[in-house]
Amino acid sequence: MVSFEMNDRKKIGLGLTGFGVFFSFLGIIFFFDKGLIAIGNILFFSGVALTIGLKSSLQFFMKRSNYKGTAAFGAGFFFVVIGWPIIGMILEAYGFIVLFSGFWPTLSVFLQKIPILGWIFQQPFVRSFFDSYRGKRVPV
Repeated sequence: MVSFEMNDRKKIGLGLTGFGVFFSFLGIIFFFDKGLIAIGNILFFSGVALTIGLKSSLQFFMKRSNYKGTAAFGAGFFFVVIGWPIIGMILEAYGFIVLFSGFWPTLSVFLQKIPILGWIFQQPFVRSFFDSYRGKRVPV
């Protein structure tokens, strides 16, 4: 069994990823502010790179099966930077879903074990959504 060691680099990476999601959320709340969304994207990418390592993140984003998601996410970032944040966020959301679709079953199991919210994710209509991705699991 592989153990997940939490060193300082991974802690900083998780913090940067969280701040990236937070700044992106703030950018959406403040009527698609392109500055906040761009800062959120940069923090998210740097956080992922620190959390799983630069080599592993490059392998993940450049994997042949992830080209479509990487291209959509990159194009979305480009549109945010040039001043079209709504189109950019739509492309980024599509890229995020395509890139991380293999992680939905793992996320489902994690969410079902949360004490209060777990009950919602154990309902049949929610489980059927996550089970539809079970065959598409991509090993990392």
